[in-house]
Amino acid sequence: MKLSEPAELEATTAGVAEQSPLRSAIATDSDIVETLVARMSLDEKLAQLYGVWVGASDEGNDVAPHQHDVEDPVDLDALLPAGLGQLTRPFGTKPVDAGVGALSLMRTQQRLRAASRFGIPAVAHEECLAGFAAWGATAYPVPLSWGATFDPELVQQMAGHIGDDMRSVGVHQGLAPVLDVVRDARWGRVEETIGEDPHLVATIATAYVTGLESAGIVATLKHFVGYSASKGGRNLAPVSVGARELQDVLLPPFEMAVRESGVRSVMNSYADIDGVPTAADRSLLTDLLRDEWGFEGTVVADYFSIAFLKLLHGVADSWADAAGAALAAGIDVELPTVKTFGEPLRRAVEEGVVDADLVDRALRRVLRQKEQLGLLDEAWSAVPDALAGADLSSPEAVRGTVDLDPPRNRALAARLAEEAIVLLRNDGTLPLARPATIAVIGPNADDPYAMLGCYSFPTHVVTQHPGTEMGIRIPTLLDALREEFPGARIIHARGTSVDGGECDGFEAALVAARDADVAVLALGDRAGLFGRGTSGEGCDAPSLDLPGAQQQLLDAVLDTGTPAVAVLLAGRPYALGRAASEAAGVIEAFFAGEEGAAAIAGVLSGRVNPSGRLPVSVPSSPGSQPTTYLAAKLARRTDVSNIDPTAAFPFGHGLSYTSFAWSPLTADAAEIATDGELTVGLRVTNEGKRAGSDVVQLYLHDPVASVARPLQKLIAYARVSLEPGEAADVRFRVHADLSAYTGSAGERVVDAGEIVLSAGRSSGDLVSAHPVVLAGPERRVDHRRRLRAGIDVSPAVDEE
Repeated sequence: MKLSEPAELEATTAGVAEQSPLRSAIATDSDIVETLVARMSLDEKLAQLYGVWVGASDEGNDVAPHQHDVEDPVDLDALLPAGLGQLTRPFGTKPVDAGVGALSLMRTQQRLRAASRFGIPAVAHEECLAGFAAWGATAYPVPLSWGATFDPELVQQMAGHIGDDMRSVGVHQGLAPVLDVVRDARWGRVEETIGEDPHLVATIATAYVTGLESAGIVATLKHFVGYSASKGGRNLAPVSVGARELQDVLLPPFEMAVRESGVRSVMNSYADIDGVPTAADRSLLTDLLRDEWGFEGTVVADYFSIAFLKLLHGVADSWADAAGAALAAGIDVELPTVKTFGEPLRRAVEEGVVDADLVDRALRRVLRQKEQLGLLDEAWSAVPDALAGADLSSPEAVRGTVDLDPPRNRALAARLAEEAIVLLRNDGTLPLARPATIAVIGPNADDPYAMLGCYSFPTHVVTQHPGTEMGIRIPTLLDALREEFPGARIIHARGTSVDGGECDGFEAALVAARDADVAVLALGDRAGLFGRGTSGEGCDAPSLDLPGAQQQLLDAVLDTGTPAVAVLLAGRPYALGRAASEAAGVIEAFFAGEEGAAAIAGVLSGRVNPSGRLPVSVPSSPGSQPTTYLAAKLARRTDVSNIDPTAAFPFGHGLSYTSFAWSPLTADAAEIATDGELTVGLRVTNEGKRAGSDVVQLYLHDPVASVARPLQKLIAYARVSLEPGEAADVRFRVHADLSAYTGSAGERVVDAGEIVLSAGRSSGDLVSAHPVVLAGPERRVDHRRRLRAGIDVSPAVDEE
């Protein structure tokens, strides 16, 4: 094992004392923020508006786009006297023992307080998309798996655990969740998203934010907005969505999170929408986000996005122009490190090119947030909870003392993985009935990294440090199957690599399949960054064919006649060709985390009853992108095009090992006012022989509107867990506001007329429907409209 030592430790002794110059410099009976704004020099003000990324330029730390084209060497000691706004990724830049990292961060904060006039600590931020991005921290399933659970409460619990771990070592802000709605599954960052439906994304993301914020960590909504709608599914490519798609699909998740979760930070998108980069778009970052929605937190720049205004977008002539444009638009903090908000912005303000009031505006927001975090309190201590009472004399004294992957985390990771696995197809072969011989085939069968997404720390950082251990225990699927089926003979054959296209291993794989009772094929992706994988940031796909020769391998195994179960360990949905209708079983597992292999093995054996539902549609054809279930009539199959975009498995689909019966959907009204509400409901009964969970999905159809609308739109869902023979009544209170859309005049309206509410097992399997007439005048609605249905799930009680 080879771990890095933080550079801060090399330049620091353990004897730096805690100091609190802030209160001694400012009267205690004043508004500390306003007093600081009045008393700070321009250099001190600007220092609060940028982060510093120590060690980012070192070899093996290529984790941000164009990172080495934009970053400048950082002399931390030279910067500290003016203060510092943020410390970037003190744990997530190199593999560092958690105790040593906490000690290093503590000492850096002590140095900062001692060196600067007001002694204001920095906000330390980290990535936390699939868990705290630190060496040795729990690797949870990726967000696409969160969406597959259809379980906001469980996601909220996970986020609380992540936040607790981050806070314990001195971190204040987490750069998650991602609220981008999938529009083109070829986009490499699909694994980071929650799904293709804005309501699912909104509810799951809001739950995550609530959990993270409850732990005292500042959550960060990203990427605001439009990033996922890039042309051709290419990373950072231009976005050309219309105002209606922006308002009705891409913005609602952010709107719900801002209104309901208490989120305290937002990160801009790299995208330019119709030519306007979001980093310089006042209409989004100020007019909409703050003036209309009432957001009061900080807006932080996605890494280097302010510099990109000059470097990539070509809308700024200089670094100062870029800084001024971003500041005027509403960005408060430049991340990850100082480039434009330092000397270029200082000169621009002194020369009168940039209004000094814009600096003060951003400064107030930053300082208010630091005040909320307790960083302006006289009693604030740099010693984090994890090191309380520890011997702080040396790194060796704290090495190995902090556990970021305790049993409670692993248990939660296991539960999330189990709920997220989606059984797409089953001809009755599953669960496996004690097979004597199992052939385990495919490039992802014996690779622990197959369980991890791009932003999981081992994939994101450890892979760039050869010789360093992963830091956590991650069984492979092969390991898990040997444990799950101790009486079976397990034959392993790789067959091919993920994307190399080799076929020379096919023969061994086919021999193994022919000799087995069942073949389990572990296929899918290898997560990575900027082309180092088949999924992840900068790893976009030309089509939704399985990478490399995996489809050929799958087809060849099907030809053996041995029952074949395809297990997809992937970051996006792929077309599966013949397997969609011929495989004995198909299991979708979107990078299921450190406990994912055991969860998959449990589904194969029947120990786990699958209950996940697809957060993204699985295509029939690899070339039918972009497509989504959230589509108007002419985007579906028609007789005027030879291309059929119908999904092989639609959004919301998922099978179980038990059977659920649904009563017809009923309602307490057939007509309501355009500002009214009704209750619809049904009874779910578990008619099978084992416990299981069903997901009732409520869709809305608007037959006649002033613009072409999606044929179906998810407006509510309920996850229902039942024992055999048990029944539950599920009720949804649906307000007319949930039918609102952006009309032909560009305003959001609730139309009079008929809508149809349908209960669906998926977007393609609507079990029963109830038409409702909305009566009265057309209503114009705004951000104060209802965003959710009320949901009640209760044990069924038969009326006398």
